[in-house]
Amino acid sequence: MTVAVKTGLWQLDAVRSTVAIAHKTMWGLVTVKGTFTGVTGDGEVQPDGTARGTITLDAASLDTKNAKRDAHLRGADFFDAERHPSLVFAVRDAVLRQGDTVEVDGELTVLGVSRPQSATATVTESSADAITLTTEFTVDRERFGMGWNQLGMLRGLTAVTATLRFTRTTA
Repeated sequence: MTVAVKTGLWQLDAVRSTVAIAHKTMWGLVTVKGTFTGVTGDGEVQPDGTARGTITLDAASLDTKNAKRDAHLRGADFFDAERHPSLVFAVRDAVLRQGDTVEVDGELTVLGVSRPQSATATVTESSADAITLTTEFTVDRERFGMGWNQLGMLRGLTAVTATLRFTRTTA
């Protein structure tokens, strides 16, 4: 695929975008999976071809298909959605590399704690007015102060998988 992305402003298409997480629990025997249903974002492609932008997740929108678990995840032990309603990934630099690979460097903010985060994305669809990127990366929740781990049940890193579709804005 040849990627030619126009300079200018781009808006995340929330209907055609997904951000999901997966984390092993129960001493590695069970993987809890969830999807954030509240996702917004925008970006700007610079004249030199680099891009900057922001992806924002509504912490209270996490859905694991288990109401009791979701309430716990939204509470103070994890996302503390009442005090920290958003998780934000601020893209500081995104550069198209060989083929359809995009190297992304940014900052992830969870619970008011910001840490550098990088990811490699793949362009899976591209036209003059839309582009879709897919990525998977891991996050160490303890780096953001999410240390709750009753009886040592939670181990390892949280996997984040995203499909993000952006459309070019006319403004």
